[in-house]
Formats: sequence, C-alpha cells, structure tokens
Amino acid sequence: MPPHVFADRPAGQPPERGTVDALITQTRRLLGDVDAVRREASGPADDGTDPEVRWQRALYELAVHQLSDLDKHLAQLRDGPADRTAPAPRPTAAEDRPGSLLSRVGSAEWNLLTDEASWSGELYQILGRDPAAPALTLDELPSLVHRDDQPQLTAMVTDCLIDGKPIDGEFRVVRPDTTVRTVHMMGEPVLDADGSTASMWAVVRDVSELRRSQRAVSETRDSLQRQRHIAQTEHRLAVELQEAVLPPRRGSLRLPRSAPEGGALLEVAARHLPSSVGGLIGGDWYDVLELPDGQALLAVGDLIGHGVAVASAMAMTLGTVRGLAVCGAGPGELLSRLHHLLDDSTGPCLAGALCCRYDPVARTLAWAQAGHPAPLLFRDGTGRALTSPEDRPHGTASGSARGQSQETLRPGDILLLHTDGLVPQHDGRATVGRLLALAPHLAAARDAQDCVRVVVDRLDAGEREDDACVLVARIGS
Repeated sequence: MPPHVFADRPAGQPPERGTVDALITQTRRLLGDVDAVRREASGPADDGTDPEVRWQRALYELAVHQLSDLDKHLAQLRDGPADRTAPAPRPTAAEDRPGSLLSRVGSAEWNLLTDEASWSGELYQILGRDPAAPALTLDELPSLVHRDDQPQLTAMVTDCLIDGKPIDGEFRVVRPDTTVRTVHMMGEPVLDADGSTASMWAVVRDVSELRRSQRAVSETRDSLQRQRHIAQTEHRLAVELQEAVLPPRRGSLRLPRSAPEGGALLEVAARHLPSSVGGLIGGDWYDVLELPDGQALLAVGDLIGHGVAVASAMAMTLGTVRGLAVCGAGPGELLSRLHHLLDDSTGPCLAGALCCRYDPVARTLAWAQAGHPAPLLFRDGTGRALTSPEDRPHGTASGSARGQSQETLRPGDILLLHTDGLVPQHDGRATVGRLLALAPHLAAARDAQDCVRVVVDRLDAGEREDDACVLVARIGS
C-alpha cells in the first residue's frame, strides 16, 4: 500500500529512537519523584477521614497514572507498531490487575475500497476480543459500543468519512465478559491520489482508569469544598452566637447603678481573647450582672470543646448562671447546681468556673471556684491569689453546696479573674506569676478598662492556641 496521504499534510517521520529514549528517561525520573512525594504525604497519620488529604492523595494518584501512561506510550512509540497478524501479547500482572495505572494504546485501519479492517494486537486486548477473530468493519464496530454511546460513534465516523473531520472522542465499549471500559479514539481519513477517502485510521486508548482517577479527584474536591462550606457556616454561626452571648465591652461598667449609702461602687471591664490558631471558637466565657438586691455577680468559666455546640452551650450556661444568681443562690450553691445541670446534659462539659458575689454595702466578696484559678487581689501595688475555699473534684457531691470564701475589700482594690490560656504556652502557676508581676502597672492604670488593656498588651504575646477571658473589677471609694 502506498504511503498514507492525509487530508492536509503528508505523514510525519517517526522520531529517532535516541530522542524517545531520552523522553522515557525523563518521564521515569519524574514519575519516581512524584511517587516518592506521594508516599511521603501518605504517612501513618493518614486515616482517610480528612477530605483535604483524600483530595491530595487522589491528585497524586492521577499524576502517577498519567506519567505511567506516558512512559508506556513512549515505549510503544520507540518499539514501533506491533505485528497485527501476531496474537496479542499476554498482559503483565500490573496491566491485568483491576485498577491498574497502566493502559495500552491500540491502532486500527479500515480500508473503504476493500472493506478490510486491520487491528493491532493491543486493540484486541483493549476490546477483550479473541486475536484469532477477524477485525470488525466500521459497520460492525458499533456492536461493541454501549447502546447509549452508539449514536456518538456513528456521528464521529460519518463526519470523518464524509466531511474529512478528525475523530476525537470517547465512548464506552462492552467487552465479551460484560465489563465496560471507556476508550478514547483519535483518527483521520486517508485520501487517495484523486482526493477521495480511501481508508480511515484510528488510535484507541483505554482511559477507564484515568477517568476513574479524575472522578476521584473531582469527588474529593467537591467533598472538600462541601466540608469547607460546612466549616465556614458553622464557624460563622459559632461567632454570631458567641458575640450575642459575650458582646464586646466598650469602656468600664459601674455596678450598682446607684451608689448605696456608705457603700463602694464596682468598676468592671472585661475582654474575650479569641484563639489565633485556626479561628477556633472556644468555650471561655465571662459575665457581669447587677442583681435585684443591689449586689453584683462576677463570673468566668470554660467549657470543653470548640465550635457551634460549645457556643450554644455557653449561652445555656450563662442563662443558668444568671437565673440562679437572680434567685439568690450564693456562689457555692450556684456552682453546685450548674455542675449538676451540665453533668446531666449531653452537651459540652464544664472545664472550670469561678463565681463571685460583691456586696457594695459591706464591701465584701463571696466567691467559690470549681476547677478554676482563684481571683487575684491587687492592693497597694502588690498582688496575691485569694485563699481558695474547698473545691470538690468534678462529679463529687454535685448536689451539695461547694466551699465558699469571703474577702473584705478596700477602696482602690483591684480584682482580676481570668480563664486558662490567658498567657500562651504557660501553665496555670506560671500565668498567675506573670499576672501578679503586673501589680505596679495595674496600680498606675486610670480605670478598669485601662487595667484590662495592661494585661492584654503585656501578656498577649505569641500564638494563643485557645481562647481566654480576663475580667477586672476595681473597688471605688
């Protein structure tokens, strides 16, 4: 048969063997590098539950897949076309294994003048046909194609033979063993001397595993996007709940609103400090409330966990604290009842809490703690932690009142309440030590809000892995 003359150009010359060998070497080197990175990324900690990790793994597999195919195709190009009369080579273990990253490329030519068809051994293997059987003609070829894709193949072949359009499309084939494979066909018409279509040639590639890998990438990407959308929605909801429960304080608050005769007002300021790592919404809270009897409630605490559930539990916790305080419960009784409520609920647990009740007439502070740092008292330029009352362990006698202490305060005294995590990467004892060292600076502060600013500015260094609260109360004259 004379050399093929295509519709717009003569057939190109095959590349030199040395050039293809160099391409194969580069491809295999790159394949090894990508595979090494893939194995390094899929370490022991990869349990398959993280959507972003699944998406990354799918991308690595797709890259390895395509590089493996490229290596295989370059080898076929270097070795030249297989003998179409010889039986198809038996596939290797890797090629015969389901989900193999390797795919073969077959070729075919259909002579329109003699109605003869010629297939390569690889094409027989791709289509699952017996190499001893005759190659199917163009009229017979649709019998192998999935019923839904037959019109597409017919249209591509018709456009190629009549209008001289190149073939470039995918369709599914049903092999004799009923397995379905996806193949990509590329081809062109071959013209004779007078410009008529004499034959059609095509290259057929099995892209089933490639498409599977691409679907995996797409599905994991969609899963990751959904996961991110859910996370963003939950974070926004948690922030809104937290802001509703812990509104930002502007300036200092004076309690009670009207000064009792012979009593001392309480000037209060507070600040919630969010985590600087990952935007986590934690369960640290504070509360300041004037009670019906003219006394003031000061409280701080921490719920275990992060996110919407904790923000919702925080709202319930503060509502409970306020309700019990308004009904006259003292700090010890209040914490006992709060523990009883949270222990019986299915929501987040209370990590710790500190509750204080200030009497402006007697200038006394009654307070109780539950797994939480004691209040710090600053007086005359020095500071100390108040002596802790009995603090029963969580889960012990939750129905009985907790230990409660009382401290008489003087004008100018400063109380500081805080939650764990106020000082990044420091334990509770180290945090208290650093806070007590601020005594001279707090004594020089203008008001309670300025005291909070001193604490935050001097201790808020580095990344805070969890949120924290600080509350400062200064006794007036």
